[in-house]
Amino acid sequence: MAQGATPHYHNSGGAPRIEIGSREFQCIGALPPHDHPHVYLDMGDETEIVCPYCSTHYVFAPDLAPDRARPPEARYLSAPS
Repeated sequence: MAQGATPHYHNSGGAPRIEIGSREFQCIGALPPHDHPHVYLDMGDETEIVCPYCSTHYVFAPDLAPDRARPPEARYLSAPS
Protein backbone atom coordinates (compact mmCIF):
# COMPACT_ATOMS: atom_id res chain seq x y z
CA MET A 1 0.00 0.00 0.00
CA ALA A 2 2.22 2.77 -1.23
CA GLN A 3 -0.39 5.52 -0.99
CA GLY A 4 -2.22 6.61 2.13
CA ALA A 5 -1.97 5.56 5.74
CA THR A 6 -1.87 1.95 6.84
CA PRO A 7 -5.33 0.94 8.13
CA HIS A 8 -5.61 -0.06 11.80
CA TYR A 9 -8.07 -2.62 13.17
CA HIS A 10 -9.06 -3.90 16.61
CA ASN A 11 -11.15 -6.72 18.01
CA SER A 12 -12.68 -5.18 21.13
CA GLY A 13 -15.95 -6.93 20.24
CA GLY A 14 -14.40 -10.40 20.32
CA ALA A 15 -15.38 -11.32 16.74
CA PRO A 16 -14.31 -14.84 15.72
CA ARG A 17 -12.96 -13.34 12.49
CA ILE A 18 -12.67 -9.92 10.91
CA GLU A 19 -12.86 -9.40 7.17
CA ILE A 20 -10.77 -6.49 5.89
CA GLY A 21 -10.14 -4.84 2.54
CA SER A 22 -6.35 -4.71 2.83
CA ARG A 23 -3.60 -7.32 2.98
CA GLU A 24 -1.31 -4.86 4.83
CA PHE A 25 -2.53 -3.32 8.09
CA GLN A 26 -1.90 -2.85 11.79
CA CYS A 27 -3.67 -4.76 14.54
CA ILE A 28 -3.98 -2.93 17.85
CA GLY A 29 -5.80 -5.70 19.74
CA ALA A 30 -8.47 -3.83 21.70
CA LEU A 31 -9.33 -0.17 21.91
CA PRO A 32 -6.95 1.97 23.98
CA PRO A 33 -6.07 1.85 26.81
CA HIS A 34 -6.38 -1.94 26.51
CA ASP A 35 -4.51 -2.21 23.21
CA HIS A 36 -1.43 -4.31 22.57
CA PRO A 37 1.65 -3.07 20.67
CA HIS A 38 0.44 -1.91 17.26
CA VAL A 39 1.82 -4.69 15.09
CA TYR A 40 2.16 -4.38 11.31
CA LEU A 41 0.82 -7.46 9.52
CA ASP A 42 1.26 -8.34 5.84
CA MET A 43 -0.67 -11.24 4.32
CA GLY A 44 1.47 -11.28 1.19
CA ASP A 45 -0.23 -13.61 -1.29
CA GLU A 46 -2.31 -15.29 1.40
CA THR A 47 -5.94 -14.45 2.15
CA GLU A 48 -5.82 -14.67 5.94
CA ILE A 49 -3.53 -14.07 8.90
CA VAL A 50 -3.68 -14.41 12.70
CA CYS A 51 -2.33 -11.64 14.92
CA PRO A 52 0.56 -13.03 17.01
CA TYR A 53 -0.45 -10.88 20.02
CA CYS A 54 -4.22 -11.28 20.33
CA SER A 55 -4.94 -14.20 17.96
CA THR A 56 -7.51 -12.23 15.98
CA HIS A 57 -8.20 -14.00 12.69
CA TYR A 58 -8.15 -11.52 9.79
CA VAL A 59 -9.48 -12.51 6.36
CA PHE A 60 -8.95 -10.49 3.17
CA ALA A 61 -12.27 -9.54 1.55
CA PRO A 62 -11.69 -8.13 -1.97
CA ASP A 63 -15.18 -6.60 -2.04
CA LEU A 64 -14.26 -4.19 0.79
CA ALA A 65 -12.43 -0.88 0.29
CA PRO A 66 -8.82 -0.97 1.56
CA ASP A 67 -9.66 0.78 4.86
CA ARG A 68 -12.94 -1.03 5.63
CA ALA A 69 -13.81 -4.00 7.82
CA ARG A 70 -16.62 -6.41 8.45
CA PRO A 71 -17.82 -5.89 11.16
CA PRO A 72 -17.36 -2.15 10.50
CA GLU A 73 -16.70 -1.32 14.16
CA ALA A 74 -13.39 -3.23 13.94
CA ARG A 75 -11.90 -0.30 12.03
CA TYR A 76 -9.82 1.95 14.29
CA LEU A 77 -10.60 5.50 13.23
CA SER A 78 -8.22 7.36 15.54
CA ALA A 79 -5.09 5.97 13.90
CA PRO A 80 -2.51 8.61 12.98
CA SER A 81 -2.39 9.57 9.30
